[in-house]
Amino acid sequence: MYSVIEKVIFLQDIDVFKEVRIEDLTHLAVIAEEVRFLSGATLYETNDSADSLFLVIQGKIRLHRDDQEIGVVGNREAMGTWALFDNQPRVATATALEETEVLRITKEDFYDLLSDHVRIAEAVLRSLSRRLRSLTELVKPGL
Repeated sequence: MYSVIEKVIFLQDIDVFKEVRIEDLTHLAVIAEEVRFLSGATLYETNDSADSLFLVIQGKIRLHRDDQEIGVVGNREAMGTWALFDNQPRVATATALEETEVLRITKEDFYDLLSDHVRIAEAVLRSLSRRLRSLTELVKPGL
């Protein structure tokens, strides 16, 4: 089991939480639940309710639709970020490629936290906006 301090140190390296203050990361660390998955285990399937964000501490997770691979998420990467803000079902299946350890933050716990800590929402939204902006810069005009 990780201490709150260890979780804070981990969270500050995750892109979506880069702009969250250290004292606010402490609140996130408290609600972040440690979960382990064996190799081959399914974290969630396409069309499942999107109810949690997953942060990979150690391991690899394959995102796919049927046999089509969408990507692989590894150490210190987040997946399911939009699940905290969107009510749409999952668009892919997530399968552990090896024994994998994650921190899971549920939408319910996240919203409960935001009701008392608005700065966290502001920082996360800034990070997501930055991420979207960088994606749109990749698209060249006229394509």
